[in-house]
Amino acid sequence: MLSWHVEYELPGRIVHIWPVSIETPDPMAEQLRPLLAPGETDRAARFKFEHLKAAFILTRGVLRVLLARYLHSVPRDVQFCYGSKGKPALVSTGGLQFNVSHSGGVALFAFTMDCEIGVDVEAIRPMPDMEAIAKRFFCAEETAELMSLPHWQRDQGFFRCWTRKEAYIKATGEGLSEPLDAFRVTLRPGEPAGMLHLGRDPAAAELWKLHDVRVAPGYAAALAYRDTPRPIKEFSLMNPKQLLDFT
Repeated sequence: MLSWHVEYELPGRIVHIWPVSIETPDPMAEQLRPLLAPGETDRAARFKFEHLKAAFILTRGVLRVLLARYLHSVPRDVQFCYGSKGKPALVSTGGLQFNVSHSGGVALFAFTMDCEIGVDVEAIRPMPDMEAIAKRFFCAEETAELMSLPHWQRDQGFFRCWTRKEAYIKATGEGLSEPLDAFRVTLRPGEPAGMLHLGRDPAAAELWKLHDVRVAPGYAAALAYRDTPRPIKEFSLMNPKQLLDFT
């Protein structure tokens, strides 16, 4: 991981990736709540469980803080719009693109210029019904490759595959309307993240780049974008208070 020193600029084609702890309870949730827009506070209020409400407030509040720093604005002035499948974007970006994901106690934020990106993070956990889920969502080659792994490697293999596929469909903005079995990604331990075919077309897959992201022990995460390789700067995991104190 790199140090925390950063200028809130995105020169050239660099991608900045920020992992942030959203473990609850966290008193920062109440400090970040006033940064949210009315629609966001209404959405937070609809969560039945307090830990889910706090995680949403922390994630959306941190997103607003980071976007404001890149935009040289203030968090409450950040305005979002949404694609037809729900992907958030900025109303006025100047080319700034972002994506966000959260799972368990970690949220992941990615920012770059002039390129749609997608990120996904998942807490690695036992999957008793792994084979059934893989057969439902993965392509046949991925499922066969996953189940060929030694049993102690399958949980990590599953989530490597899942996060790489989710990062791709988040980058496209299509969400789960795009079948996860329509393309194939790598998943074996030690094998670089990559797309092997897209709609059975290896040439189309080569236009996309996938990268594993280091978040925290017990998590898998990935970044996807359609471009030639971009430099990536990953920041160390921090909590919201550290982020607010960090300039």
